[in-house]
Amino acid sequence: MSTQHPITPPPELVQQWEEQFLERPTINGCFIPSYIAAKAAQWGADMELEACVEWLDRNSPVIGGFHLRIDRRPKPQSLKEQALTAAAELEGFKGVDTIRRALEALDD
Repeated sequence: MSTQHPITPPPELVQQWEEQFLERPTINGCFIPSYIAAKAAQWGADMELEACVEWLDRNSPVIGGFHLRIDRRPKPQSLKEQALTAAAELEGFKGVDTIRRALEALDD
């Protein structure tokens, strides 16, 4: 008798991924099994992360799961943050300080 792993996407979700793929069959140049496998892996990782966050919130409220979630699923840098990072790498070149100050003055 086969038992289903606790972190298995529901059939409805797999169906949704298949429909998404079929709407744009050239997604990243991959085939549907690869696309669904990648989506399932991400979904499973997200489910495991949320389970760990909940466990930390219940068992270690001082640490809490908030920090774990931020560390394991960081938000991508904004364009402004990317530009500031690039400017920092050019430190010492003429005009970089002016560019950095202009970037810092922009809204996020």
